[in-house]
Amino acid sequence: MGIHTKSVDDIEEVDVIVAGGGTAGCVVAARLAEADPSLSILVIEGGRDNHDDPTVVNPAPFLTHLQPSNKSALFWKGNKAPQLADREVIVPSGGILGGGSSINFMMYTRAQRPDFDSWKTPGWSADEILPYMKKLETYHGKGNKDLHGYDGPIQVTDGGYRGTDSEADMISAAARVGMREIEDLQDLDSNDGCSKWMRTVSKEGKRQDAAHVYLHPKLADAEKYPNLHVVVEAQVVRVLFDENKRASGVEYRANPHFQASIALTAAPVRTVRARKMVIVSCGAMGTPTVLERSGLGNPEVLKKAGVDLVADIAGVGQEYQDHHLLLYPYRTGLRPDQTIDAMLSGRADFATMLEKKDKTLGWNTVDFAAKIRPSEAEVSALGPEFQKSWDADFKNAPSRPLMLMAAVMCFLGDPASVPEGQYVTTGMYTAYPYSRGHIHITSPDVDAPVDFDVGFFTDADDIDVKKQIWAYKKQRELMRRTQMYRGELAAGHPKFPTGSKAACVETETAPVASDVKDIEYTAEDDAAIVQFLRENVNTTWHSLGTCKMAPREEGGVVNKNLSVYGVEGLKLADLSIVPENVGANTNNTALTIGEKAAAIFIKELGLAGSNLEGEMKSCAV
Repeated sequence: MGIHTKSVDDIEEVDVIVAGGGTAGCVVAARLAEADPSLSILVIEGGRDNHDDPTVVNPAPFLTHLQPSNKSALFWKGNKAPQLADREVIVPSGGILGGGSSINFMMYTRAQRPDFDSWKTPGWSADEILPYMKKLETYHGKGNKDLHGYDGPIQVTDGGYRGTDSEADMISAAARVGMREIEDLQDLDSNDGCSKWMRTVSKEGKRQDAAHVYLHPKLADAEKYPNLHVVVEAQVVRVLFDENKRASGVEYRANPHFQASIALTAAPVRTVRARKMVIVSCGAMGTPTVLERSGLGNPEVLKKAGVDLVADIAGVGQEYQDHHLLLYPYRTGLRPDQTIDAMLSGRADFATMLEKKDKTLGWNTVDFAAKIRPSEAEVSALGPEFQKSWDADFKNAPSRPLMLMAAVMCFLGDPASVPEGQYVTTGMYTAYPYSRGHIHITSPDVDAPVDFDVGFFTDADDIDVKKQIWAYKKQRELMRRTQMYRGELAAGHPKFPTGSKAACVETETAPVASDVKDIEYTAEDDAAIVQFLRENVNTTWHSLGTCKMAPREEGGVVNKNLSVYGVEGLKLADLSIVPENVGANTNNTALTIGEKAAAIFIKELGLAGSNLEGEMKSCAV
């Protein structure tokens, strides 16, 4: 029956419900359908359909989805945070079929080997997970062929366009600040270097989101997959349980964000039953709030919110994590075809670009990126507390990056706020923040505000702040040695004291790299950097960890088979289950979780593909 909007009137019961059509949810639904086309599956997605949307399938317009008026993202408002200059940080997440994979930066970035091993969960070590990482991809890059896949649904390529001149400029400048080029930073072990980045974009320049590569081809083949159904623009309210605490179905309603501005009546709540399994895949913010509305969580939180307790699971909504992001814009001497500033500002018309099949539409603008670590001297300069944390968590773990870096070929902000021109924005994001937050419901009402503490910069001794102090100085020295550099855009950098040697500059000419000397920073300059960090640190859209996979007594919400503690028949499959952060952009991890989860569920359901787990182990490296 394919795609439905708002409700499915003639479906009252199915075998499996997938609550959430994000990255992992699309993978799970598609793999279950492949394993047994007779299995009836219903995916319920709160956002709209993404099929053949030109702003989705073409990579270049990806930033348009982060505009506040856009309905492709959900915007979660954090609590006012004194350590963040009293800001209420907004954290977007995917609010469209395909989830984050439909609106993200499309960077092909795998987690590191110690990341998976740190989860300390049987079946989820790096060696055990690698086969699923290979299963999802068709890799067109360099590196050890044994570590990549070559017949999966996701195309990993250079995309439809690369800014080769600016990319080479960045690589050259990186070498001058001690940052080596590494052929393949996605082999689970390589680290402390930069790379010409691959992306989840086909050679033809089309986004490889989970909906288009996993789900839509099956929905289009109704004869082979008659029992796979998707309803979009519909919000899951809660999971229902029978008298034995077995998940028996869900309640959902039409999403009011896609209703008429003046509705005569509230959208009715509908019920659909699940004969075999309910899988919640609503993301790091959506999944814990669905569980809490369903009566699963900390009894005190539920009592305060007015929800009856079904199962005491204290970890629900706890341990919120993200990669703390700072963005730094630079003026450049680049040509208009070397950034997407013209498109973002409206100087270039998107419709005309589509009509002319402009090659830059197949570009995600991230040609250069890195996973980096400080030198021992740089560690020492950050003080004894930082040295202690470094020695404990990084010194003897060379595969763990301290920071992640990417250069985006545009001004990553409101284009109306800057003069016409061509910009580059560097993004510095903390690989493994120590800070933690939480997200909880305040009412059983889906529309009620949530108690969301992003937790940024709340760690002891301000180690997360110190990481970003080092990162600011590192990226600035790199940019100052590029040929494209024409100075900092001061509004996007710290406000250094009058007369400071660190003050932002503008220049009409390219620097002579051999003449560039490192900037000297005073204590006052460092204080200005810290103030800027607190006023500007933001999300990297990499939310995870709020329903972690761990023993229940350690704050876990699911076990190794993704079963929710205290109830039966309820599974989770998304980034909420990640116990410890990953040194990578997170979408590849979400795809991998989807593949691994699907294998687990296929086996438990006794489907035709239930031997997949053994096949995966046999092809592990």
